[in-house]
Amino acid sequence: MTADSVAHIKLWHSMSFADADRMIAWLTAVGFTEHATFRDDQDPSVVHHAEWLWPEGGGVMFGSRRPEGVVDNVGGSAAYLVTDDPDGTFARAVDAGATVVLEMTDQDYGGRGGSVLDPEGNHWSFGSYQPS
Repeated sequence: MTADSVAHIKLWHSMSFADADRMIAWLTAVGFTEHATFRDDQDPSVVHHAEWLWPEGGGVMFGSRRPEGVVDNVGGSAAYLVTDDPDGTFARAVDAGATVVLEMTDQDYGGRGGSVLDPEGNHWSFGSYQPS
C-alpha cells in the first residue's frame, strides 16, 4: 500500500493503548507498517496520533491513553483483519504475545479464521473471509 492509496481508505479503526511502544512492537510483528506516528515533544513514549497500515488494505489509528485523549478504550476494542494468510498472521500475533481466544478453523460461512487478545486485551479476529 502506498501513501497515495491511503486516501482511498474510508474506514479506520481507532484505539488507545496504555503502552503504545509495546503495541507498536506487537503491530509490527503481526505485519502492520508505520505510515505516521506523532509523539509528544516532552515525553516521546506518549503517542498523540499514529496511523499504521495493513499491507492488504486498511489500517488502524491509535494513540496513548491520556487525560485529553478523545478515544479511551484501552483493552476494549475489537477488530476483524482480512488477510490472504490468516494462519500466518494468527501465528505471528501469538508469537508476539497474544492470547488465543478461538483457534484457527474453517468457517461455515466461508473462509478461515480465528481470534486472539493482544497484550492489552483488545480482541483481534484474523480471517480470509471478505465481508461483502
